[in-house]
Amino acid sequence: MRCWNCQSEVTAADVCPDCGKVQPVAQGTTLFDVLGLPRGVDVDKAELERAYRERSLRLHPDRAGKDDPRERRLSLERTALLNEAYRTLRSPEPRAFYLLKLHGLDLLKDEARAVSVPADVLEQVLDLREQLDSARTAGDDEQVTALSDRVRVQSATTLSAAQSALRRLERSPGDAVARDEAAQALARLRYHHRFLEAAEASDEDEA
Repeated sequence: MRCWNCQSEVTAADVCPDCGKVQPVAQGTTLFDVLGLPRGVDVDKAELERAYRERSLRLHPDRAGKDDPRERRLSLERTALLNEAYRTLRSPEPRAFYLLKLHGLDLLKDEARAVSVPADVLEQVLDLREQLDSARTAGDDEQVTALSDRVRVQSATTLSAAQSALRRLERSPGDAVARDEAAQALARLRYHHRFLEAAEASDEDEA
């Protein structure tokens, strides 16, 4: 890959080492690549913060030539992608969903319908929602809090299971069992999130 401005070789660099112009994003670039981080379930938080700050300064649109609309456009695109990478990779849950997306399944889109959640899990979710509705109707704030705490514990356990499956999948990308386990766990996690959102909404309504 060559620099659009000076034609120097830039490989996958975000800025040309010779002329300093911001470069287009190379095809196949992941959010891990955007921050220069190793791809994986676990991320060094300090390294992520350092990489984000460093690249934010280097790619900021104000540093692009004001008389060069192409470079300014590329700076804006790069900065937007950098912010997306930071938001996605700094927390374990969105990072897990993103890793599964890299393996071909985006649970935040229509592909979520392709994941079959076991009937017993759905029954547990429905039971919890019924308990939440009953507690809310009775004005039992302690019960609402207790139910929320229980679901948060379940969420932590479910996320751990998803991460374990994703580590196996990263080591062996063709492992269909690991991919399915990760998808199942993250699908359950979405139900947990919906429950907690409903519980928090009830608290806000009463406030």
